[in-house]
Amino acid sequence: MEARAIARHVRIATRKAQQVVDIVRGKQVDEALAILKFTPKAAAPIVYKLIHSAAANAENNHDMDREKLFVAEIYANQGPTMKRFRPRAMGRATTIRKRTSHIGVVLKEK
Repeated sequence: MEARAIARHVRIATRKAQQVVDIVRGKQVDEALAILKFTPKAAAPIVYKLIHSAAANAENNHDMDREKLFVAEIYANQGPTMKRFRPRAMGRATTIRKRTSHIGVVLKEK
């Protein structure tokens, strides 16, 4: 049995989210949450919330034991990019790309 949670259109670049995601892959749920609590990255609170939500899904929807859960899969994929424009010299404009991510987690029991 597996429990999953997905956060879509998160306003953080995928490269930044992948750094945090790689830290907790394969860890026990409680250990992963403890690591994320003290990780000084912008994506850490987002991934913390996502793993917490997946653990709640496992307990409430699938009757799984929280003590046995571990992060089986976790990924950060690229979402749509919002394009904005910034004025530059001599009447020109430069594109600013505001990148988004789709972050997903799958928890399984050991």
